[in-house]
Amino acid sequence: MRFARPSLIALITLICLLPMRLLAEDAAAPSYVGSASCATCHEKATADWATSDHAHAWMEPSETSVLGDFNDVTFDHGGQISRFFRQGADYMIETEGADGQRRAYKVVGVAGIRPLQQYLLSPEQGRTQAYDIAWDVERKRWYPVFADQNPPPGDGFHWTGPYKSWEARCAECHATKYSRNYDDATRTYAPKMSEIGVGCEACHGPGSTHIAWAEKPDATQLAKDLTALGLTVDLTSQKAEVGQCMACHSRREAMIDGNMLPGTDYHDVYTLSLLRPGTYFPDGQILDEVYEGGSFLQSKMFAKGVRCTDCHDPHTMALKVEGNGVCTQCHSAAGNPRFPTLPLKVFDGPEHTHHPEGSAGAQCVSCHMIERTYMGIDTRRDHSFRIPRPDLSTQTGAPDTCTACHTDKDAAWAAEQIAAWFPDSTHRGPHYGTTLAAAQTDPTRQVQALLALAEWPDGPGIVRASAIELLGQAGHAASASRVEALLTDPDPLVRAAAAGALGVLPPDQRLNVLAPVLSDPSRSVREAAAKALLDAQPAPGSPQAEALGKAIAEWQQALRTRTDFPETHLQIGGAALQMRNYPLAVQAFQTAASLDPQLVDAWSMVIRIQAALGDQAGAQQSLQQALAANPGNPQLMALGGQ
Repeated sequence: MRFARPSLIALITLICLLPMRLLAEDAAAPSYVGSASCATCHEKATADWATSDHAHAWMEPSETSVLGDFNDVTFDHGGQISRFFRQGADYMIETEGADGQRRAYKVVGVAGIRPLQQYLLSPEQGRTQAYDIAWDVERKRWYPVFADQNPPPGDGFHWTGPYKSWEARCAECHATKYSRNYDDATRTYAPKMSEIGVGCEACHGPGSTHIAWAEKPDATQLAKDLTALGLTVDLTSQKAEVGQCMACHSRREAMIDGNMLPGTDYHDVYTLSLLRPGTYFPDGQILDEVYEGGSFLQSKMFAKGVRCTDCHDPHTMALKVEGNGVCTQCHSAAGNPRFPTLPLKVFDGPEHTHHPEGSAGAQCVSCHMIERTYMGIDTRRDHSFRIPRPDLSTQTGAPDTCTACHTDKDAAWAAEQIAAWFPDSTHRGPHYGTTLAAAQTDPTRQVQALLALAEWPDGPGIVRASAIELLGQAGHAASASRVEALLTDPDPLVRAAAAGALGVLPPDQRLNVLAPVLSDPSRSVREAAAKALLDAQPAPGSPQAEALGKAIAEWQQALRTRTDFPETHLQIGGAALQMRNYPLAVQAFQTAASLDPQLVDAWSMVIRIQAALGDQAGAQQSLQQALAANPGNPQLMALGGQ
């Protein structure tokens, strides 16, 4: 059953009755002209890009783009029967729809070229879904992207469900100047983009002003600052380049609909996911699909100024040098003058690797970039470039790169081997992973260790912010003054986490402490402060009220762009609870459950709130609806006392 859905405007304005400010696009921004317009002058870059995964991120179906076998073949994944065939010039997939009925769907898009290729279907007008039986390009076979899932129609993870929505979950990183334009009333999309695929302007910015510059008589005069050439971003700085790559290559929550304008600061558009359980291992190793950005920010290489294009060609995306050569550009006896603190010694040799030359164990990535597999066959390497610490595996529960290959051994054996090879190593001391692991179990017992991490002067911002977030969960009022001092930290990740962690303070005191942060240069920090102050009551017309109103308006706008996500309605419900607006909380959690009927936490909140409000009949009805969608669920059964 679908619940009646209140309008988004009603939902959000009920959260906080403060003035709303909408952020309009800059009408003076240059226009997008398409990658073909760049090819005339930039022939080599265009030719390189044409071979890249970026160029093939999203394609129209054709004889050249479709790699899968559509010669009337059938694939059975635990009863999910898929038939792949041709109907004239069209590529078709016959499968079970959202209503449980089998029908043939036309392939309307092609995603990716290696190591897998997915096909996009439109089960209804205004919606595109990524079909979850994909083509294994190397082994030339159909296979399930999520082998352990076989959800039935109506499940949020069915191929027609919200988590397989191409518009919501995928498209913005597979297109250029993309916006999904979701209609909250009809739950459909009207996407817009300048081109499918990740084109030149996705990274360099809209090209119209640059073309106008190129047509000038003095266009041969190149400037050091690329923005002087009519581009919106100058990729010559590490911050700009890494931020631009992380726009897609990071696990994050967006504050806008679609792609950011290249050159926009990352923290004005996205809130980066921290080192949380289920996402990262406690020591920061990748666990779930987090892409590369969050792990790269943990690395010493990032701290020393290394950027993505030091290792990857920016247009082909391939490594600049094959094998260990990409590492020995810097890590060698010769070193690299850009990084004067590098130890000058042989790394690509048995005296360091302790493995035979040319073997898998002698590859730098085998020890320093542990590999995990996503989507069944897509291997990704951890970009934190960490030194193996098997001595910490027992304490952190994180994987040990040594025993990933030496499967007949354990971490204790690996630790002994490394200690014997490097007896004078300086990398045996404390590691933030042990603190985070212990704090994730019981943050109240780790307050002092978390404070030390939070105040670590040279520590990675993502690690320090993760420690601060755990401090907030500890609810330790005595540490609030030290957390408050971090509100002026140079790293916006740290400032945002500090703002969120100060919920332990009473509302009036919290308002006084966070008022300056409401005008922080980074939007992610302003939003964190706004969310932390939902229960504050500044004096009407005061500077605090004005600053809070503007910050909440920005958060409202961000929520408005994400109402196709069940998670957004969980956020609205949580905010409503903070405001003690219980009817709104029920509506928000009901909406989350209607988008994803298997979202048991949302159902549980609906039932609990209704019961607490004395609406026993409503609570019982909601319980029955929840159990119908989730038969026998222990959490729901416990709510019913069954």
